[in-house]
Amino acid sequence: MIATAFDRAVDARDRATAWLFDDALPLWDRVGTDRRDGGYFETISHDGRASDADRRTRVVGRQIFTFATAGSLGWSGPAAELVEHGVSYLLGNCLNADGSVKSVTRPGGVTVDARFDLYDHAFALFGLAAAHAYLGKPAELQQVAERILASAQTGWRHPLGGFEESVPRSLPLKANPHMHMFEACLAWEGTLTGGADVWSRQAEQIGGLALEHFIRSDGMLREFFDGDWTPMSDDSGRIVEPGHQFEWAWLLWRWDASRGVDVARSAASRLASTAEEFGVDRQRDLAIMEIWDDRTVKDDRARLWQQTERIKCWLAMAEIAEDDAARDDAYDRVARSVAGVERYLAYPVTGGAYEFIDRDNRVLADDARASSMYHIICAVAEMHRLLR
Repeated sequence: MIATAFDRAVDARDRATAWLFDDALPLWDRVGTDRRDGGYFETISHDGRASDADRRTRVVGRQIFTFATAGSLGWSGPAAELVEHGVSYLLGNCLNADGSVKSVTRPGGVTVDARFDLYDHAFALFGLAAAHAYLGKPAELQQVAERILASAQTGWRHPLGGFEESVPRSLPLKANPHMHMFEACLAWEGTLTGGADVWSRQAEQIGGLALEHFIRSDGMLREFFDGDWTPMSDDSGRIVEPGHQFEWAWLLWRWDASRGVDVARSAASRLASTAEEFGVDRQRDLAIMEIWDDRTVKDDRARLWQQTERIKCWLAMAEIAEDDAARDDAYDRVARSVAGVERYLAYPVTGGAYEFIDRDNRVLADDARASSMYHIICAVAEMHRLLR
């Protein structure tokens, strides 16, 4: 038996890296990349075939990030080619004339849905940040990203901070896409040696919005809001997602680490402890989909990405732990969360992963999703960065 919690976390990191490098990345390179028409396929079935469905821009951005991060971690596959392949599709197919991002496209420049969606904007920016860093910081990608951000700010800025869902306004307003815009802004801030002010200011605004409106003092994060950023008055305003609590905790810790925002560190700790206590099923040791704001269970299915965000969160909590016992506890949760992820990996095609485990501990037979690769590789990258 491995002696310490830290050593167990390192061993878990090495297992996850081996699966990623040897199985998952080769599959999404070989089967999941559309080398004929451009871009990436969204799913791979149980018999190893890619589904030629419409292409969401959020997935294009996520796969660009995935392959750029893989190259940075030392994967021996064709990372640069795959990143350039995705960037070419994004720039050639996914942008409107005003700089905003199309939500859904088809190869060949066919627009399926050109409407504003903050989630797709966030991942276009996030993918471009990863490509910019990995490909030697080409000025063109920075210029495109700044134009995308400016378009969102000009067209959909909310008067109280953050962004509208549409113009004219539609409700509910949502915390989740703001989380990913926060992530994208921090990524751009981190990759630039100068000219990062526009990204820093936007990150500050979203971080402040989260602290003021999204996160309650008891560590519960709301998801859906009215036009003045108060939780929706119906049941949607009571929904809490433990996976997002873990993810916000990690992002707020990163924000705090770069700025010393003590209130953000405190909020991150509250989010982590609340999600772990009320949003993790003890029998399965898996983070679940949803709880209510009274801490009772709403949806006890456990999705793959939630386990990866639990990994990242507890890596962050290990960094800010006040004593050895708290640090060991955080590393133990990292190792256990990786073991949770591994339960999704018994897919019929090597390198694929299931998406859901139900309350009876059974995997649900859905297709492997490209969108989950971003979550997995981000967790692996954090393990490499922080398990020193």
